[in-house]
Formats: sequence, structure tokens, C-alpha cells
Amino acid sequence: MIGIGKSISHTGNSMSYGWNKEKQAEVVYSNHVAGQTPNQITKEFNIIQSQNYQCKKNTLSFVISPTIEDGKQLKAKELNEMTAKFLKEMKLQEHQAIGFVHRNQPHTHVHVYVNRIDFNGTAYNDSFIGKRSQLAAERVAEKMGLTTVREVQLERLEQLLNIRQEIKQVHEKVMNEQRPKDLDNYIKLMKEKNVEVIPSINKSNQLQGFRFQYKGQNLKGSEVHRSMSGSKLIMGIANHAEKSILQGQDKTVNLMGKATQLSGNIAIKLAKTVIKQAIQKSVGMDIGY
Repeated sequence: MIGIGKSISHTGNSMSYGWNKEKQAEVVYSNHVAGQTPNQITKEFNIIQSQNYQCKKNTLSFVISPTIEDGKQLKAKELNEMTAKFLKEMKLQEHQAIGFVHRNQPHTHVHVYVNRIDFNGTAYNDSFIGKRSQLAAERVAEKMGLTTVREVQLERLEQLLNIRQEIKQVHEKVMNEQRPKDLDNYIKLMKEKNVEVIPSINKSNQLQGFRFQYKGQNLKGSEVHRSMSGSKLIMGIANHAEKSILQGQDKTVNLMGKATQLSGNIAIKLAKTVIKQAIQKSVGMDIGY
């Protein structure tokens, strides 16, 4: 579950958005308010807010968003409980408040508007309210047995690790078994195995690496594995080629039917690798290999 919070000054407009019938809005929480419309409740807020003219952003706006799966299970009663617990964690349980659920998107979420000014005319301290909102949502999720942000993050990390491994396995299979001799052939072979290889071209129209798109993820080559960085990938393909895939002094490669210049970073790394290989070959010849 995610909690987002901030202080606002446009109470009426925000509350009208929250109470938008087109978004299947439904009131799931109210505290110390009697109005039946956004305009009426805004006026009730204003009565209390008139005790503190110095506070300009005098309304607190929160969004409490369970995971998609949790949201499908939560009825109005549970959403009311969730909102009440959240406001208690934020120490706002005695302030005027109204909460609306939106179910028009896959993510069920609750918009909560709270009067920042209490009945004594004191403004609520909104320091670090964004971070505090998230921590409050975490605690509520734990108490109600809902999925926390940390659990979602761990699940995503595990999924990402699996996807990285799958992309690397496809890459190694293509490189070792089909041994592409140029970049276009490599891109074609990877696509046949459902991995889209996207060249990364910088503002100077130079090739600076590749991104790999697979199962909804889009990762840099180096994020998949260090052996799949731009320079190492090009060098690996060059080792399969019968002749150098680098063209001319300006270090270009053939990509999608046209000569594409390499970025300075890749060109330097390739040059170092070529020199290193030449030295190793020379040493090998000197000792009789």
C-alpha cells in the first residue's frame, strides 16, 4: 500500500475532483463534517480555517492506494477502517476530514481531504508529510494484513532478476550457437527469441550501447550483465566476423543498413581491447604458440 500526502490551498477544486461521480467516487470516510457536496464541506472547512489567516495551504490532501489485488477485495467498510487507521497514524483523527474511493482504474485508491487547522485554530505541522504518509501507510498495511510497499519492491526485484537471467541466457545462446557476424543479424536473432534489442543513439547521433526489451522490462545491456555493455557486445560479434565490423578511421559500424558512428566511450574501449588482443597474440607467437 502507498500513501501520498501534501498541503494544498485549492480545497474546493481538489475536493470536487475527489468527489467526481464519473470516477465512480463514493464517500467511504467522513469526520466532523455534515455537508453533502464538495462546496458545502469546503465552506465547513473555511469556518475553522478562518481562525488561522497565516496558514495559506490550509488543507491536507492524501492518496491511499492499496495494491491492485488488495483493492479488489476491500469493500467500503474496510476502506473506512483503512482511512481511519491512516489518519490516526498521522495524528489527524480529530480534524475535519472526508474520504472518497475511486474505482475507475485498476488501482482502487482513496482521496482524503483533511482540514489542516484544528478546532483550536492551530495549523498541523506538515514537515516531511510525504515521507510520513508513506510510513503511516506501511504501518496500516501491516496491521490490516495488506501488502506493503517493501513487499511489492521485493517481488519486483525478484521478477527483474529472473528477467535479467532470461535475457542473458537468450544472448548467450545466440552468441555461442548462432554466432552472428554483424549487429543487424544479432538484433534479428534476438527478436526471433522475443527479446527486442534497441540501439541507444545519443544526441550526437552516435551509438552508445543497446537496451533490451523483454516481458515489459526495458534494460540497458550493462544492467542485464556487464558482458552485454555496448563495447563488449560489439567486440563479441566482431570475434565472429570474418573481417572487422569496424569501418574506416572514424570507427563506424553498419547498423540497420547504414554506417553509424560509435560514441567516444565505446570507440576507446574497443581500441584498448584490440591493442590488448594484439599484444597477447604477439606474445604467444614469440614463445612458440
